[in-house]
Amino acid sequence: MTALYFAYGSNLKLARMRERVPSTRVVAPAWLEEFRLALDKRGGDGSGKANLVRKAGSRVWGVVYAFESGAWEALDAHERGYERIAVAVAAEGRRLEAQTYVALLPTGDPVAFDWYKRLILEGAREHGLPAEWLAVLEALPGR
Repeated sequence: MTALYFAYGSNLKLARMRERVPSTRVVAPAWLEEFRLALDKRGGDGSGKANLVRKAGSRVWGVVYAFESGAWEALDAHERGYERIAVAVAAEGRRLEAQTYVALLPTGDPVAFDWYKRLILEGAREHGLPAEWLAVLEALPGR
């Protein structure tokens, strides 16, 4: 059975995603309504990692990937501190049911490392996400 995953953070970078789940294939760029992007998940290194926060009128861009549903276990192992949730995203004029990750314990103070922000930006460019979204990503705080 095929699983659909909505990636919005460092997993946007296809090479990174394939390191985690080798069978990953790109379905389409997509967006998720009623959420905003935050860097409020504290990583093991103390820096901020990407997270989704509910916010009316907001939108987060990302990409939908497909892989065999048995691969969730491998991806979950890389996404410690997150929980998987079901979401409906818009992609190429259609609605897709997918899963994504949200932080279990978001915090207000971490800041992303510049290398992490670069991964997100490289992935966004790789999938041709809109220039307005790239500007949002470039404006995220980093160190």
